[in-house]
Amino acid sequence: MTDKRLLREQLLEARADLDEAAVAAAGTALGRRAHALVREHAGRSVAAYLSVGREPPTWPLLDALLAEDVEVVVPRALPRRQLSWVRYAGRDALVIGRFGIPEPRGEAVPDALAGTDVAIVPALAVDAAGFRLGRGGGYYDEALASCERPLRVALVYDHEHVDDVHPEAHDQRVDVALSPARTVELPPR
Repeated sequence: MTDKRLLREQLLEARADLDEAAVAAAGTALGRRAHALVREHAGRSVAAYLSVGREPPTWPLLDALLAEDVEVVVPRALPRRQLSWVRYAGRDALVIGRFGIPEPRGEAVPDALAGTDVAIVPALAVDAAGFRLGRGGGYYDEALASCERPLRVALVYDHEHVDDVHPEAHDQRVDVALSPARTVELPPR
């Protein structure tokens, strides 16, 4: 087993041990931190993932952004490790899509990710160089590789700031690692 695969398994096990109260508290703290970061960067358009299970919650952030009329796009999984981005219109406008993950209804917005100010991306961990460790599907690495513009922000739990995620050539870096207790600005990409 590779170091990367072992790290991924360890992090997934640690997440599985989180109770509902810890996840909810993290969501509240992350929502406040991420919202402040979006405001700080004058973000009027945001791309964000729809959290499921024990992922760092995005729902408090999405609710706050919608309340302020910030344009939010969320992903829809396509074949061949591709994501399309659709305007987020609230939880009632979601359906369960590919892989059992909530997805938006509606038409994809062309070049939506490249047109956003801030991209909130999932991660199991972020290392000191700014590389993110995902679940291994490559969807976000593929999407991020196609555009340079948005500020890339990975949401993680406090214990998921690590020294090395053992990146590979296709792995994409992020600009900021945000956890409930801290915001870490990472080296320039």
